[in-house]
Parts: sequence; structure tokens; C-alpha cells
Amino acid sequence: MILSIQSHVVYGYVGNRAAVFPLQRLGFDVSAINTVQFSNHTGYGSFTGEIFSPAHIKDLIKGLRDRDVLKDVTAVISGYLGAAGMGQIILDTVAEIRSIHPDLIYCCDPVMGDTDRGMFVKDDIPPFFRDQALKQASIITPNQFELSWLTGIEIVTLDDAVRACEAAISLGAQTVLLTSLLHVQTPAGQIQMLAVTKAGEKCLVTTPRLDFAVPPNGSGDATAALFLGHILKTGSVQEALGRAASAIYSIFEATSAQGGRELALIQSQDSFEASAPRFTANSL
Repeated sequence: MILSIQSHVVYGYVGNRAAVFPLQRLGFDVSAINTVQFSNHTGYGSFTGEIFSPAHIKDLIKGLRDRDVLKDVTAVISGYLGAAGMGQIILDTVAEIRSIHPDLIYCCDPVMGDTDRGMFVKDDIPPFFRDQALKQASIITPNQFELSWLTGIEIVTLDDAVRACEAAISLGAQTVLLTSLLHVQTPAGQIQMLAVTKAGEKCLVTTPRLDFAVPPNGSGDATAALFLGHILKTGSVQEALGRAASAIYSIFEATSAQGGRELALIQSQDSFEASAPRFTANSL
């Protein structure tokens, strides 16, 4: 079972709405804890709903403990945090499950900001990821802006990107997936993803870059889930990278074709587990 602790929206696909279905489509049983429940994601400018308290999340985990199901959890995935206190509950839960399953995989998407918007989280969130979460994470899935902040390395070249991934590994992460890589050597009209492991594996995948008038939210949540799912299915970082990149590109294609700003997860679901991925990751 995979435990997914993320935000939830009634309409659209971000947080758990972007992560749970891809994992289920890949054949995994997923238990979702929602950290918020909003009518829609905040990118629309207005929304209704509420943020759940850390005590509420802690109580839900207690309920799982009381049902004796935490022992069935083989992976935990988390995304946007409303407060560092929420993150601490996630880390405590990861530690508790690891006391039962030392090989538990914790996939942490350190959502903090992006190049266009800068930081969009509370001030205590970035230090929490850098100083605490990375020490517990099996996998982190930052974008380029987030990885640069975590490591203090400006990413201009591919070598910079590799160095930044290695720096994040020195902070404790076992595997780093850089989800949106653009550097001076990236071919025109393309975008890349890079995966680097503590064991020294380095893999790069390149796909066409699709332009949107309003970029859809939730792609990072879906990418993290797809990468985690394929790691669990194949045990191969290189294969998981190629399959995750292929699936997210197909999602973007379908999203562009339908002309909306919400990810076309349902329409592109066959790509999640396609027998032959459209793009292949290559070792560096």
C-alpha cells in the first residue's frame, strides 16, 4: 500500500487528485490523506474550502495505526505542505513505518516555488525540506528552482545540474529527480529530466517542450507519482525516468488538445503503463 499525504481539490488535478489515480492505474493500492480540501487549486485566484490542521492529520494516522494497517505501507509520498508542522508529522509517520519496514520508500516532492513565481510557501517550509526532510527522503523530485535553492547551486549547464543533484544527495536524499531541466545545452524546443542516485547513476531524458497560454498545475505531483510507481514496479531508475517522462508528455499532449488548464489524466491514462515508452532515458 502507498500512503499519499497531499492536498485535495474537488475540481481539477493537483495534489492527491494528480497523484492517486496514476498510482492506482499502475496497480497500486493507495490510501490518501488530504491536507486541505479546496474547491479548486489556488492558481485560479479564488477558491473555497479549508486547510486541515496538523492535529487532524495526526488523528487520521492514529486511526490507521488503530486499524493496524501502517504495517502494510511500503511507500509514502508527500507534496505541498501548508506548514512545517505538517511536514514533521509526515516525517514522524515515515520513521514509525520504517521501524517496521526499514526499506520503506519515502518520495518527497519539496514544493516551494518556481522560476516564474519565486517562493510561494511559508518561510519555515524551505528550511524544513533542506534541513530535515532530505535526511529522510528516499526520493526527492524538485523542479530546477527548488533544487537550486536547496543546494545553493545556480544551474546553467548540465554539469551544474548534476552537481546540484549530488549536493542534494550529500544532504541525505538517496535519489534526486530533477523534473524540469533547462540549461544552455538543452536543444531548442526541448525540455529534460535528470535522475541521479547515491550509487552514482546519472540518467537524462529529453522530450519536446509544449507551450501553454496558462501552464497546467499539478504536473509535478503527477510526475512524482509516476516516477515512484515505476520505481516500485521495475526497480530501475533509468526505466522509471523514461516511463515517467513519456507519460507526462502524453498528459501534456492531451491537455493541450482539449484546450483546458487542467491535466487530462483520464484521457491519457493508457500512457501510464504503456508497454513501450515514447522516450528513453540515457545514462550520462
